[in-house]
Amino acid sequence: MIYTVTFNPAIDYVVHLDGALKLDAVNRNTSEEYQFGGKGINVSNVLRELGFDTVALGFVAGFTGDGLENGLREMGLKTDFIHVAQGMTRVNVKVKATEETEINGIGPVITDEDMKKLYAQLDTIQSGDTLVLSGSIPTCLPSDTYEKIMAHLEGRGILIAVDATRDLLVKVLKYHPFLIKPNNHELGEIFGKVLKTDEEIIECAAKLQEMGGRNILVSMAGDGALLLDENGVSHRIGCPKGKVQNSVGAGDSMVAGFLAGCLETGDYGYALKLGTATGSATAFSLGLATKAEVESLLATL
Repeated sequence: MIYTVTFNPAIDYVVHLDGALKLDAVNRNTSEEYQFGGKGINVSNVLRELGFDTVALGFVAGFTGDGLENGLREMGLKTDFIHVAQGMTRVNVKVKATEETEINGIGPVITDEDMKKLYAQLDTIQSGDTLVLSGSIPTCLPSDTYEKIMAHLEGRGILIAVDATRDLLVKVLKYHPFLIKPNNHELGEIFGKVLKTDEEIIECAAKLQEMGGRNILVSMAGDGALLLDENGVSHRIGCPKGKVQNSVGAGDSMVAGFLAGCLETGDYGYALKLGTATGSATAFSLGLATKAEVESLLATL
């Protein structure tokens, strides 16, 4: 089974305007939609689309939390969210006009008692299962939350993927995550440099392996991706052709596709292809990747 954790999920209220956003005036949208989001939730949704069972874990609160949970279940996603007492699940307003504007909510307050409930859920994960930790940590929680989770699960044979940035990522490496996925800019920031060549990226990825990471997957937007696998073999792939319509969720989709490829075949080269096709399928569409879109792009790689 694959489990994902989203500490601060959200309902995204997306409104489209014909022209520019007018300040100090009434704006009337031309269309609108609601999207149920959060990095771990995105991973679960794409894995479900690719035929894998997942359980989305995390925290929700208030009537907006009920709405998010019910919406995901209607989409066919298995969830086991913890309902917290303080605050409400955030609503993010995304205004798509001549320019894009975002107003993001805060989210609920997660207490020590709430975290104990999460640890109880994590204790049910079995050897050979997969756990995905992705996204930032809410300000109501300590910054070493990912470290504590991985220390708690150390030695249990769980494949853990971490999609985070800078210190949040670096500090978990000592617990040997199965997969980490920085992009090339984030990888460069860790070492205080701008990475311009594949050789420089491989060199920095190797340093992350020396610090404990197993598979280092580096996304490079339109330039494709590079993988340094746990056997020390580097794999390089370009990006399939297509028009980018929305980059939100593309990185989460790449993680989902890579994990699906690994679990399906154990072949890291194939996993990189599937991850690249899945991330690109999301980038080339207005929503998350569908299986048909992934298969179409995969055939071109």
